Amino acid sequence: MSSVRAAAILLAKELRLELRTRELLNATVVFALVVVVLFSFAFDPTPADSRRFGPGLLWIAFLFAGSLMLHPSFTREQSNSTLDALRMAPVSAFAILLGKMMANFVFLMLAEAVLMPVFAVLYNVPLVEIAGRLFVVLLLGTLGLAATGTMFSAVSAHARMRELLLPLLLLPILAPLLIAAVESTAALFAKQPEFDRTWVAFLAGFDIVFLTASWLLCDFLMEE
Repeated sequence: MSSVRAAAILLAKELRLELRTRELLNATVVFALVVVVLFSFAFDPTPADSRRFGPGLLWIAFLFAGSLMLHPSFTREQSNSTLDALRMAPVSAFAILLGKMMANFVFLMLAEAVLMPVFAVLYNVPLVEIAGRLFVVLLLGTLGLAATGTMFSAVSAHARMRELLLPLLLLPILAPLLIAAVESTAALFAKQPEFDRTWVAFLAGFDIVFLTASWLLCDFLMEE
């Protein structure tokens, strides 16, 4: 079985499991919405404030949501030794990791699809004119977040203090991604929206580096 097909099967399994319970997605969406709403009431932002602080607040909400969603990627597979069963299946370690990455990416994009209209209303940020370019930035930023978070979730899954270890490992690595995502979003939120190709190229490069690293290191990442 090819790695792509095995990853697609694992993705379908993750989607069915989440759609059946909706526990993780609902908790993540509610948490991100609370963050955005609280910041809105705390700052009471003007249009100028929204253009200045909005991108940072938006990606902080995405980061918090991602941290909450990425943690159970491998830990929930341990209760019935599901991860051991997956490793015994005739599929590569990268297929398992890729399937988890794809699932986390889909869940994060769904959470962002719910969050963005609320953000636009609360912060008075028009998104219609920049929707296409903003989608590219969100796509690249979320892919990097999902890829990196899934890798480190696999690393921390067997640790004793894994709830604390994952953020400690993840946040320093994600700093360049977050800076590039915030700068790209800020350029789009400006009075004269601009698609900053330099920062967007940085996001794409970050994604390529960590997707390649996950492919090269997948066997080590999946070991206990």
